[in-house]
Amino acid sequence: MKTINHSRLDQVVLDARKAADSRAEGYRERALKIYPWICGRCAREFTTANLRELTVHHRDHNHDNNPNDGSNWELLCLYCHDNEHQKQIEADRGYTDTSTKRCGGATHNPFAALQSLLKKD
Repeated sequence: MKTINHSRLDQVVLDARKAADSRAEGYRERALKIYPWICGRCAREFTTANLRELTVHHRDHNHDNNPNDGSNWELLCLYCHDNEHQKQIEADRGYTDTSTKRCGGATHNPFAALQSLLKKD
């Protein structure tokens, strides 16, 4: 039977605690402490069960700009975060949301007859 090396076990626990403290000082952990766990775009709410799906978005797209007050961060769900970066890629390529050359405007109005339907009752 092997004997337990308590000094080695103590060192492993100490290293794990230091790593956890280091991660807690990271910008994601700081942002999660500052802001409510809600996506800043779609308003989806998060709990500890799905918190891994909530990301920190850098508003100026500079991941080295991490002020202590969190003014360069916003919490976004995975989908909204991907959408935000896609918009940035398209803007860099010269596309904009107002460009009708790429994709024409919507022509269908799903609520066009709504008023007449409501008056029937």
